[in-house]
Amino acid sequence: MRKFTLLAALAAAASVSSPALAGNSEGHWQIKVLGTGVLPDGKITKINNNAIGLPAGSQTVANDNAVPTLAVEYFFTPNVSAETICCLTTHRVSGAGAIAGTAIIDHAMILPATVTLKYHLPLPGGIKPYIGAGPSVFFYIDEKQGATLQTLNPGGRLNLDNKVGVVVQGGVDIPLGDKGLGLSLDAKKYWVNTTLHVRNAAGTELLQTEHKIAPWVVSAGVAYRF
Repeated sequence: MRKFTLLAALAAAASVSSPALAGNSEGHWQIKVLGTGVLPDGKITKINNNAIGLPAGSQTVANDNAVPTLAVEYFFTPNVSAETICCLTTHRVSGAGAIAGTAIIDHAMILPATVTLKYHLPLPGGIKPYIGAGPSVFFYIDEKQGATLQTLNPGGRLNLDNKVGVVVQGGVDIPLGDKGLGLSLDAKKYWVNTTLHVRNAAGTELLQTEHKIAPWVVSAGVAYRF
């Protein structure tokens, strides 16, 4: 994560300092360096295989996380743009309901590959609220069993399925002068689910559950347009 933060800072510094990328409040490109809160759901929506013996009323919840985010945006016209983001967010999944207090997933890193098409509404003073929507794929990386699962399933493993979903967003860009610098506030709502598979050391599946992820992703930071 430190490496990502350093790269984002270097990219922003290079864009500001390079004469070839002189700031322009109406330029085609915009880079944003943001602080982002990722607020997922994580609840079980369906149990497909319960050989491990989950009791009735079992539920799960995923923890929130805060991460740095780099956004890159291209303006096709003054009011229409496309944006993609780069971030990695790590979460734990704990038991709720009948299994409250259990540790299900100790570590699951998510890469939310996202592209949105945005429409900007210019207001006096250069302020530009916007809305957007597009597809997203959640890639799950390096999933690890939590302590409770590890006790029940020693030597076993789990994985989460990569899934395609959609995202809508809204926000506002606020200029700081006319040299391309600005502030940005953004909120995204994702509709993406996943399937959890738990297998024992021999590879036999002991548990398969479907989960609602559907996070809110809220960001604030600085923007540079050129």
